[in-house]
Amino acid sequence: MTDGANVQRTLVILKPDAVQRGISGEILARFERRGLRIASLRLLKVDRAMAEKHYEIHKGKFFYEDLVKVISASPVIAFVLEGPNAIAVVRAMVGATRPHEAAPGTIRGDYALVGLRNLVHASDAPETAESEIKLWFPSGLVAYTRDIEKWMSEDKAPS
Repeated sequence: MTDGANVQRTLVILKPDAVQRGISGEILARFERRGLRIASLRLLKVDRAMAEKHYEIHKGKFFYEDLVKVISASPVIAFVLEGPNAIAVVRAMVGATRPHEAAPGTIRGDYALVGLRNLVHASDAPETAESEIKLWFPSGLVAYTRDIEKWMSEDKAPS
């Protein structure tokens, strides 16, 4: 991605409910249409150990076990998005954690109804994104460029 306004990477996981409902492509397309670049992507079945590592920050909370069970119930699609202010942009697109509080126009506001069936995980801070990307993509990311990036992410006119 080109230099410019606060280019970041963030982890996004389309949870089992998104995959099972057949709306993964539609959700992924929303991020791409916004101008974010896919830096890596994988479909996987999350085992309990991976789920526990991912949700380690919530260990001991009343909902921890449910989080682990839900994310390991069926395949997920994990991907890394890159772009200017990617973390904030993705979080705004995803919407509030509780689907009934998510604004219309957000992913959760448009597609989710209840609690743990909130379709998407998105990193909440640069440090979280960095550690989650390392956990979910231990072999690294795919490097490539798109000509369209200068039309989507630069603040100055192309030369």
